[in-house]
Amino acid sequence: MEIMPDVPGALEELAGLVRVSAPRVARASAQQKMDALSLMAEGLARGADEILVANQSDLVRARRDGLAEGQIDRLGLDEARISGMSEGILEVAALPDPVGEITSGYTLANGLRVRKQRVPLGVVGIIYENRPNVTSDAAALCIKSGNAAFLRGSSAALSSNTAIAAHLCQALSKAGLPRESVTLVPDGSRETATAFMKLSGYIDCLIPRGGISLIEAVRQHATVPYIIDGEGNCHIYVDESADLDAAAEIIVNAKVQRPSVCNSVETVLVHQSIAAEFLPFLDSRLPQVELRGDPAVRATIVRAVAATEHDYATEFLDLILAVKVVDGLDDAIAHIGKYGTGHSEAILTNDYSHASRFVSEVDAAAVLVNASTRFVDGNQLGLGAEIGISTQKLHARGPMGLSALTTEKFIIEGTGQIRP
Repeated sequence: MEIMPDVPGALEELAGLVRVSAPRVARASAQQKMDALSLMAEGLARGADEILVANQSDLVRARRDGLAEGQIDRLGLDEARISGMSEGILEVAALPDPVGEITSGYTLANGLRVRKQRVPLGVVGIIYENRPNVTSDAAALCIKSGNAAFLRGSSAALSSNTAIAAHLCQALSKAGLPRESVTLVPDGSRETATAFMKLSGYIDCLIPRGGISLIEAVRQHATVPYIIDGEGNCHIYVDESADLDAAAEIIVNAKVQRPSVCNSVETVLVHQSIAAEFLPFLDSRLPQVELRGDPAVRATIVRAVAATEHDYATEFLDLILAVKVVDGLDDAIAHIGKYGTGHSEAILTNDYSHASRFVSEVDAAAVLVNASTRFVDGNQLGLGAEIGISTQKLHARGPMGLSALTTEKFIIEGTGQIRP
């Protein structure tokens, strides 16, 4: 990988080009943005072979460098994933344009007409790890919401991201929008990442997509406003009234379908009154998953290894599941409050009062009742491709779709009023 010479200077020059492009994207009509997104989707589909070749070179390097299987899974592309990326762009294109939406309006006693209207953020910086699909998802969401996308992917995915971005930029030019409105930093070094986080005056909002080390780096170094796409230590609590067959199906889906993503379940909490019946059943459904449990779990599941305090606090992103027997709802809520990361938490129950308490008392971006945590995803929740899942509380929380990439401004119209 080639390192950018004079990182701060070269990066600022690149950022300046993105900054200049942002007002043109903000002024683009809804139709022009839809046309651009359609061409972007077509460009990915046509360039699939080239993208796969680039991705293969990234995968070879990743295996040589000893990346974990979970990271390699996130990095890998195939025809189906590229097709999904293309379809995701078209789904975003079909969504209502948030720019210009009036979110509220009223008239004051003095005759002033006041309204609040959605407007683009400007330049959205996305810094992300090992997921080439973020390149197209982020670009689509930014263009649809009238923003320029400034992208800094990881060194592991540099070849894939470069190939994807090239096709997206060609499509933007065909649609009459600046190529620079989707710009990929051609450098995956940590030095560049740190400099990227400090582009005050160029980036209006920074969104990190990655693990705890990236999040901590943003907290430590960023001098631009940011939204934390945080760690997903997600829990499922199996209440005493739960349908055990359905509970097992949900847990298998939440853990096994794609364990390397942030909305997969990492800890299962089981009510003590059903533990003797449910735990062996769950064990039989998860033969490929390493189980780590407390003494009550290990007394029932012989193969389970002892869970440590660290295990209950860990986002495994792997076929590993921590399991704990709890006294009841209060104990489950307390455990989640201690170890949860505010991402996605679920209760499986047929007791309405328990579900209501769980929804009310668990502090997380998403709380589910009788459903897999894997549904906490912008596409699954009807938002189209997401820019991330925010675990903070200001501006945006949970899966971030188009509206999370806008802000609001007051528009005040008068007929000559002056303040007394």
